[in-house]
Amino acid sequence: MKTLSSVEKLDVANIGLMLISCLLAFILPFELFLFSYAVLGPLHYLTEIGWLHKKGYYTTGKYDFVFLGILSIFITIGFIGLNDSLKDLATGLVYFGFLSALMMVLIKDNTLKIISIILILFSSILINKYTFFETFFAIYLPTIIHVFFFTGLFILYGALKNKSWLGILSIFVFVGCALSFFFVPIGYTSLIPINKIQSSIVGFIELNRQLINFFGLEQLKEFNAQTLGENSHVIFFTNSGFMVMRFIAFAYTYHYLNWFSKTSVIQWHKVPRKTLAIVITIWVVSVSLYSYDYMVGLKWLFLISLLHVLLEFPLNFRSIIGIGQEIKGLFSGKQLTKVQSK
Repeated sequence: MKTLSSVEKLDVANIGLMLISCLLAFILPFELFLFSYAVLGPLHYLTEIGWLHKKGYYTTGKYDFVFLGILSIFITIGFIGLNDSLKDLATGLVYFGFLSALMMVLIKDNTLKIISIILILFSSILINKYTFFETFFAIYLPTIIHVFFFTGLFILYGALKNKSWLGILSIFVFVGCALSFFFVPIGYTSLIPINKIQSSIVGFIELNRQLINFFGLEQLKEFNAQTLGENSHVIFFTNSGFMVMRFIAFAYTYHYLNWFSKTSVIQWHKVPRKTLAIVITIWVVSVSLYSYDYMVGLKWLFLISLLHVLLEFPLNFRSIIGIGQEIKGLFSGKQLTKVQSK
């Protein structure tokens, strides 16, 4: 009997993690999301940022990451409402950072890079009037696209790069788990008081509303004093709300577990003891704040959470490019040089 390689063993482990995440999401969708976001999330942000730093953030410029870091600060100030002017600009800044990251991957010449980034800035002024602009860049991109779509791309890239049938299988399991929530409409009974769940998850329910509408389960209107009750009822007490919450909980939980499973491949855990001590201290403080008051923890970690999203954009683009190259190589019959992915 053939012994599985280390890559194949990792694929098997990740299929197991997908199934576990899926099962837990079916049973306790709200509780799983709140736990994963508060406990697994902070450790993921901190360790991934450290790993990206060692990899040069996958950009063509040594200090490109500074630009993305500054944008993260401005976006955070806007999103959490500390400055009204930046609040109005926050969505445009996410768009600006996303496409600027593409330029940081494709262009080496600093002059051309600056010109491209200026053009991106002007383009944001032209398209920010469209409804999809805020929905995509302020709501979907930093959340469900980051944890689900980009995670799926990483899985696909790894499967193609390693020519692994188990990797391909894991893609089908990943997608199958996500689809299952919409075809198995079972009930849900909360373990903790629903009012506590509602108060903890209030910072995310716009994502729930948008996804419920996107999947055509209901057509919920924007939150205001008149629609709050009806929207909340659908999100927290109906199968439509349960389906979407299961999808979100699965996406976030597996996104984190997928990262932590790769210690043997990408060596994200190999850091100096001093750095590890700092990371663990911040993580303990963060989890404690979430336990004390979920919204306090959310505000405390908003910058680090957003920072890790923006700093990962160049890697996201490199993965997309890598997938294209691997597919081209399959059709051309040429062996491509392997580039380490996330």
